[in-house]
Amino acid sequence: MRTPSLLPAFGKLGVKPPDVIAAAPTLSKSMNSAALRMRKVLSAHGGLILKLSVLVWTILILAAAFFMSRA
Repeated sequence: MRTPSLLPAFGKLGVKPPDVIAAAPTLSKSMNSAALRMRKVLSAHGGLILKLSVLVWTILILAAAFFMSRA
């Protein structure tokens, strides 16, 4: 049985790829508290907010179609 080679498939020999460092987003205290409030509101009223957003989106599409047909 053939053994695989020890050479890397990509890149140069002896060069390791750089470590990826994930940058954490920095939020101010007011933005952090606003995000927490938004999460609480969405968790409590998520279904209602989804229905209202679909309704508003539908009204906007119908209004755009109406004004385009009038022009």
